[in-house]
Order: sequence, then C-alpha cells, then structure tokens
Amino acid sequence: MGLTEVTGMIFSELYSVYYKTVADILRTAFEPGITEKDLQRCVLEDAFSESVLNILPALKSGKWPLLNEDLSPVLRHRPDMPLTLLEKRWLKAIAEDPKVKLFGVEFPELEDVRPLFTREDYRIYDQYADGDPFEDETYIRHFRLILSAVRESRPVRVTMTNRNGKEVWVRFRPKGLEYSVKDDKIRVVASGCRFRYFNLARIRSCEYYHGTGPWREKPPEDRKKELTLLIRDERNALERVMLHFAHFEKRAERLEDGRYCLHLKYYESDETELVIRVLSFGPCVKVLEPSGFVNLIKERLIAQQSCGLR
Repeated sequence: MGLTEVTGMIFSELYSVYYKTVADILRTAFEPGITEKDLQRCVLEDAFSESVLNILPALKSGKWPLLNEDLSPVLRHRPDMPLTLLEKRWLKAIAEDPKVKLFGVEFPELEDVRPLFTREDYRIYDQYADGDPFEDETYIRHFRLILSAVRESRPVRVTMTNRNGKEVWVRFRPKGLEYSVKDDKIRVVASGCRFRYFNLARIRSCEYYHGTGPWREKPPEDRKKELTLLIRDERNALERVMLHFAHFEKRAERLEDGRYCLHLKYYESDETELVIRVLSFGPCVKVLEPSGFVNLIKERLIAQQSCGLR
C-alpha cells in the first residue's frame, strides 16, 4: 500500500469515521451498566445511519474481537487516538496554506514537524492565475472582520470597487463567505444591499456599522429544504458524492440492491448551485424529491440541449 492509499484511508470521510466510532464505543463500554442501546447511540451520533447494521454486529459476533459477550471491553485501558507522525505532517502542510492562515489558527506543537507536502510539490490546472492576495495584511484584516460579523450577525459598512472600477460604499449584513477553487477567490454573501455576492478583494475599507436603519434588523432565516438523491455506486460515485457534499447536513441509507439513498438539507438560496453540482455526477445520481428540484434539473437539461450541448 502506497503513501497515497494510506493517507486516503486515514483522512477519508468514509473510512476514518469508523475508527472514531469504534473508539467511542469502547470508551462507552467502560461505563458501568452499559446497554446495547447506549452503544447504538454512539454509532448514530458519530457514523452514518446505516453503520448500525455493520459496526455493532461485527463487535458482538467477535468478528472484531474488542468486546466480550456482556459488552464489556476486552481492552484494559480506555482507548486513545493520538496523532500519528503522518497526520502531524499532513496538518503541518495544511496549516501552511495561506487560506488556512486567514483564520488565525496556530499550531505551535507542529513547529518542528516537516510538512508532508508544500505548494511547490503540486500544480493546479484549470484555475485562473489572478487569485486573491491571501497573504496581504489588509485582505486578512477584512476577511476576519467579515467572518466575525457573520458569526455575530452584525451589519457592516464597506467601501469597495465595483465592476467599472468606481469606488462605492454599501451597508449590509454578511451571511457567509464562499471560496471558488476555479477562480481562487473568496466571495462575500451579503444580505440587505444590491450586491448579493461580491469578491472580498474588491473591499477597500471595512468596519462594523453602528447606525440605524434596516441594516440593524436581523434578516429572516433562509428557508431550509431537503433533497433526496439515489446513488448508483459506480465509478466511486458514493465516495465522490459524500466528499463533494461534506459540508451539508445529510443522512445516508444503504438499499437492498446495493444503491444508496442520500437525504441532504440545504438552504433555498443555494438551490441553483446545488442543481449544477448534482448534474456534474451524470447518470450515477438521480433526484427523487422534491418535485420542484426535479423540475429544475429537467429545465436545465432542456436548456443545455437547446444550445446543442451534450
């Protein structure tokens, strides 16, 4: 097994979650009066919903010889999962990414660790070369203020350069920050002004807004909707879907015919972007509901066909 496969198994969402879940089960098993329901709760909280069908039976049957018949642990001490040298080197590599440094996260315990890779070790294709100045002090300051405003739900006043190069100022309440891999830029998601999205690098000055007006009022919550997808696990589709939608709240079910059903929650304002993402998986993913989302898929496919796209 090569380094790539080892790294993938350690950090893949589909694999490492099982190690964490089993460790939690073993720690729980040390508690007196533990029941099977308590162990099931560990699986439901830490792993995928269908994991109840795999993890506990493997532990109870002795296939994974870690629990006794009375569900007490075979181990003499509670399990701990310290970071391996490989994990530390991976974290050190990620910590040196300028985009990670935007958050002001420090890893002093990794000071003497050699990074697993550096930016000189790889080259990204199909990406624009005029990305944001992630290491610029002014850019970092604007990013952190906007991020703080998002977390605290506070309005801001921003002076920025519009598409025509003209300097304008706006007041709004930031709703989020989005990063585009293709553009290598961060966008601000705004509420309460004429700009729904704009590039963070356009900002020339940024401060909290302390005045009065509608910007002081908290905007209504974005409506949440649920999307149900049927996944045929061909060409590694399941793993690609789980990684692609890793930041969404979701629940997966394994069906009898080897297919998977994924229930995914999303905000209504992200619907257009979600349609594009789902279509990128081609015939491996089918939308089951809601019917409105199915219609959006059909409309986009019809529009593509009318343009002669395949």
